[in-house]
Amino acid sequence: MPASYAYLGPEGTFTEVALRTLPEAATRELIPYVSVQSALDAVRAGEAEAAFVPIENSVEGGITTTLDELVAGTPLTIYREVLLSITFALLVRPGTRLSDIKTVTAHPAAQPQVRNWLKKHLPDVVWESAASNADGARLVQEGRYDAAFAGEFAAARYGLEALETGIHDAENAQTRFVLVGRPARPAAPTGADKTSIVLWQRDDHPGGLRDLLGEFATRGVNLMLLQSRPTGAGIGNYCFCIDAEGHISDRRVAETLMGLKRVCLQVRFLGSYPRADVGPPKVRDLQPGTSDEEFASAADWVARCQDGRF
Repeated sequence: MPASYAYLGPEGTFTEVALRTLPEAATRELIPYVSVQSALDAVRAGEAEAAFVPIENSVEGGITTTLDELVAGTPLTIYREVLLSITFALLVRPGTRLSDIKTVTAHPAAQPQVRNWLKKHLPDVVWESAASNADGARLVQEGRYDAAFAGEFAAARYGLEALETGIHDAENAQTRFVLVGRPARPAAPTGADKTSIVLWQRDDHPGGLRDLLGEFATRGVNLMLLQSRPTGAGIGNYCFCIDAEGHISDRRVAETLMGLKRVCLQVRFLGSYPRADVGPPKVRDLQPGTSDEEFASAADWVARCQDGRF
């Protein structure tokens, strides 16, 4: 396997900045790709060891392109995550004034994060989506658009100026990025981990989602993300992307996954990996039966009953 990481490019994306915070990135060749899909396909094809892509932001939630790529196709596994605080700069060609701007571009995930700023300062501007924020900066350099929302650090790379900086509608906005590779054994639990899965229901019926969520609730497993995505099989057909606190080696998480496997049409395991934020999983102190010790004790009791030792 090549000692390289693919990432959403071109050079100068927030993705590249977040990737370079990983210590192992210094020992890998970092290769930009034009889209999330092409970066993940490079891993599937064996052209890269792993891919680093955005998966969620604190303003709009899940990045649907990444979620859909992980839901479909050859299975991949998440091994790491990184949180990056995000503020935008308005990048323009030298000499451009705010009144000159008629068109702006950026990645679609950027628009909800600067919508109010645009409404206030550039209400009549035409928005066009780009493959990434850095790609938007490249398009401005080429004269395709008047301005791009990107990281201020991308200005020098593309010969642009930061006309405005510190742009964001929500304070403390963050984007979550994940390192994705081919399936392998998860890393050992750290005590502050996250498990990601995708669920497909057997059929559509009243209380179906409640039944799935009950598998988590009865075992004290806290959810961190729940997002429905269309399966492509017609209106009303959805799967559910879920992030839950804990590691697959935790008894409560493992038994939750076993319960889901019994009742779901399909379960796709996307990985157990260290959380980028701080703090241990939220196992409720007042909810009995959620510790590994209690699960082990219950399993031992059932075994003794089966042996006639009750």
